[in-house]
Amino acid sequence: MSQGAGSGIWNFGDMFDGLADVVAPQQPALVHGEHVVTWEAFVTRTNNLARALLDDGAAPDEKIALYLRNHPAYLEAMIAGFKSRQVHVNVNYRYGPEEVRYILDNSDATTVVFALEFAGIVEQIRERLPGVRRWLAVQDGSGAPLPAFARSFEALATSGEGTPVRIERSPDDLFFIYTGGTTGMPKGVMWRHDALRRAMINPALVERVPVDLADHLQIVRETGQGTICLPACPLMHGTGMLPAISALMHGGTVVTLRSAHFDADEFWDAVERNRAGQLILVGDAFARPMLRALDEATVKRDLSCVLMMVSSGTMWSMEVKQGLLRHLPQAALLDSFGSSEAVGFGLSVMTADGNVQTAEFQIGEEVKVFTHDDREVARGSGEVGVIGRSGPIPDGYYKDPAKTAATFRTIAGVRYAMPGDYCTVDANGTITLLGRGSGCINTAGEKVYPEEVEEALKQHPDVEDALVVGLADEKWGQAVTAVVELRAGADFDEDALRAQVRARLAGYKTPKRVFAVDRMFRAPNGKADYKSARRFAEQAVQGRIDG
Repeated sequence: MSQGAGSGIWNFGDMFDGLADVVAPQQPALVHGEHVVTWEAFVTRTNNLARALLDDGAAPDEKIALYLRNHPAYLEAMIAGFKSRQVHVNVNYRYGPEEVRYILDNSDATTVVFALEFAGIVEQIRERLPGVRRWLAVQDGSGAPLPAFARSFEALATSGEGTPVRIERSPDDLFFIYTGGTTGMPKGVMWRHDALRRAMINPALVERVPVDLADHLQIVRETGQGTICLPACPLMHGTGMLPAISALMHGGTVVTLRSAHFDADEFWDAVERNRAGQLILVGDAFARPMLRALDEATVKRDLSCVLMMVSSGTMWSMEVKQGLLRHLPQAALLDSFGSSEAVGFGLSVMTADGNVQTAEFQIGEEVKVFTHDDREVARGSGEVGVIGRSGPIPDGYYKDPAKTAATFRTIAGVRYAMPGDYCTVDANGTITLLGRGSGCINTAGEKVYPEEVEEALKQHPDVEDALVVGLADEKWGQAVTAVVELRAGADFDEDALRAQVRARLAGYKTPKRVFAVDRMFRAPNGKADYKSARRFAEQAVQGRIDG
């Protein structure tokens, strides 16, 4: 085993080699509908895949891109990449051909693992990607034939003796998380293995922080079967990806859903059938249909297995949390504030014993809030600042030194990740998140953060979901404009929705206009698609002017 084994720092590949001797062989590692991959099979398949990559000439630090929906192959390919020292690259499966080509080209991918449902897009772009030497196709149930240019992922996973590859690895091996952000083309966030591992550990949520790899394996051995984790959101984004890695690195199980689109009834069926204890979601986009399915169920489900629901990436409304706790009184609801550039800014925990204010987070010692002139924001001052995290953070953005310098800044000799989230610091040391600076609306000189207006709108009984954008306006500079999705059977009343906001926030934060859509503009992971919402609002305003 490599240098990380007993020095306090280690590599994910070393970790998964070690887990092979610790976790019970017949314990499920991956569950997808009725399909179960045991830990014994998981170890064998990832070893075979890693060896196939190395035998085909894959060198350390080459990139392996995963172009898949939630599927066992995503995690198998990722772990095989750890073992063969390939750098993980996530590809958003909602991207069009040119966006997919950009990611594969920008990341310098040499191996692409893709679902056969996307073979048509791959066929369009592969001739313009000479750097890709291996196309590995995953049979996803679509019935599409194996293209002549691709090799079968399943054939590679099932060929070989399944023995571990014997190579030296490094805690400095890289792991990429491509993030779309709010402006420009996607950026590859560069994490070193050990930095990411340390960032993923929240001391408040674990009984013992391991001192080295041997200690980690001993903890897994003593604990027995690890967490059964069900990410409702895509594995291609950090919110679903990192908890799945964490569950596996602690000897647990990851359950994935088969449907291409989120189905709340399928979700609760999978929770109940697999006795999932940790559920991963992204705010109200997932939580509201989850709650509605429970409220409308004619037969009460046995959900006593659920111990924790974790959300990240967008607002999770108080009323929805309260509703879920009516059905899951034993669960803790964790609202995690972080990003691809900085895991673990803050944490908000709500149980049946009491409420917490939406967007209010406890922060650790490595998190601070700074003004634009690098002064630390004082507690209770009401001053707005940008949050930064020190400690285990990424190296920067791949092949983008300018954006790296802007986001990863050194203040008073300490390096911080500062993606641009604005907040205030309360007298008790908690922070109140206001929103990402790139989405901040400047209306008549006043700053309005979309998230706080969205939260006010979603408290109206007729509103299912809401997004708020700023539109160019001659009088205001930018006009606060809302797009809402109404609940089934509700009538649209623009004046009532504007009054809803005015009663809760400063008058200048009230939307000048509110428009309704049949379905809100959100990505599969639940994150807001502000570009599409803004484009719709602009067209709606123009239609009103013309009409």
